[in-house]
Amino acid sequence: MLINLIIISLDMMVMVLISVAFLTLLERKVLGYIQLRKGPNKVGMMGLLQPFSDAIKLFSKENFLILKSNYYFYLFSPMFSMLLMLMLWNNMPMISEMMNNQFNMLLMLCLMSMGVYSMMIAGWSSNSIYAMIGSMRSIAQTISYEVSMILLMLSLLLMIESMNIMNFMTYQYYIYYMYFFFPLMMILFISFLAELNRTPFDFAEGESELVSGFNTEYMSGSFAMIFIAEYGMIMMMMFLFTFMFFGGNIYSTMFYLIYMMFLFMIIWIRGTYPRFRYDNLMYLTWMSFLPISLNYILYIISMKWVLM
Repeated sequence: MLINLIIISLDMMVMVLISVAFLTLLERKVLGYIQLRKGPNKVGMMGLLQPFSDAIKLFSKENFLILKSNYYFYLFSPMFSMLLMLMLWNNMPMISEMMNNQFNMLLMLCLMSMGVYSMMIAGWSSNSIYAMIGSMRSIAQTISYEVSMILLMLSLLLMIESMNIMNFMTYQYYIYYMYFFFPLMMILFISFLAELNRTPFDFAEGESELVSGFNTEYMSGSFAMIFIAEYGMIMMMMFLFTFMFFGGNIYSTMFYLIYMMFLFMIIWIRGTYPRFRYDNLMYLTWMSFLPISLNYILYIISMKWVLM
């Protein structure tokens, strides 16, 4: 039984990594057409083999030993971020039941909050001022948006009165939570964008202005791991988002169409919006999202109390 679980879990991880490869291709294609150019179209038919050639190129490049860097931490950080991403995918209610239990939502919240450590270790261990400042900026952003994000998710957990993510499927059998909580859904989507360091909140990797942030000193395989972890987290968060607001019926084709729509929207937003100013980013979460999320929790508790 345990061997079967491990094999299924490994199979799911391989599928996620292949999906990440093609998500990067989709992003480059969509951004290409947004910017009136073709995107990758040379390697293989219509550029379909481009992700694999990029992976081979990155993992076969030389990895330099940076003088006076904390070498073990420097190598550990990308592996840790990738491990967190794969552990989160193992919590998803799919064919893999490796970590699927009654409290998987609680475990997912714990794992999400640990993502900040990989950024912190990466910036500190690189022995570079650019990387250190970039990691501090990213940590401040991630922690700030995590507060309102978790409070908004707690509002939904109060609705289902359980820490088991499968209950979202049960409680949305007749009507989606999107209709009940449309403002909450929009705020949570924006919080996910900030949590994932995506445009318009991509201060962790603003190449043009910010010298790339915490991953300045990373190259070859280490850089590829950070990249894979980031895109794996995008897929995981959008899966969770679709699960919480659009019925969560993983046996339905419609669920996966909505999921693909949100993945496309993440890319579309990147091709459309400019980057935020940093003080506006912080003002948005502490002065706007946090009061709204706290009021939502009070509203749901009071409604449950009145309707008891």
